[in-house]
Amino acid sequence: MRIFGITGYSGAGKTTLIERMLPQMIERGLRVSVLKHAHHDFDVDRPGKDSFRHRQAGASEVLLVNASRWVLMHELRGAPEPTLAECASRFSPCDLLLVEGFKHEAIARLEVHRPAHGKPPLWPEQRRIVAVASDEAAPAGLPAGLRWLDLNDVPAIVAFILDHLQRTEEADAVL
Repeated sequence: MRIFGITGYSGAGKTTLIERMLPQMIERGLRVSVLKHAHHDFDVDRPGKDSFRHRQAGASEVLLVNASRWVLMHELRGAPEPTLAECASRFSPCDLLLVEGFKHEAIARLEVHRPAHGKPPLWPEQRRIVAVASDEAAPAGLPAGLRWLDLNDVPAIVAFILDHLQRTEEADAVL
């Protein structure tokens, strides 16, 4: 499984970019999964439902299944948050795992940056960022090796990510 990250501030368009990239990656014959880290508490369940009641009663895990999908809810109950590697190990086999969040993990990533939002870019501080997708032109003095991509040119972004993963895989094979 190859892993590639998508990073950026909230509201920059990470989810929208992933949503637009997925069909193009799937058209290339790839099986793609997505892992999203949430910085806030969330619950996919609803109070009053049987599964919610089972978790509230203390179940460590509750698995819901029907003819269309299944979901496993695991309660940490004070245990440490799982690492990216632990989360990735739970996925079914796939060609590519796109990761939104986990910005401190050692994976290559693309930053989604919109200067109009008034937030500073992440790439100067995060050395694992290999490309930036933005709705503005590249700034002067861009470091060598950092690609600047048009946020609206999704085919170019997909091509860059797949090419980067291929080059990395080939380099690792040489070692």
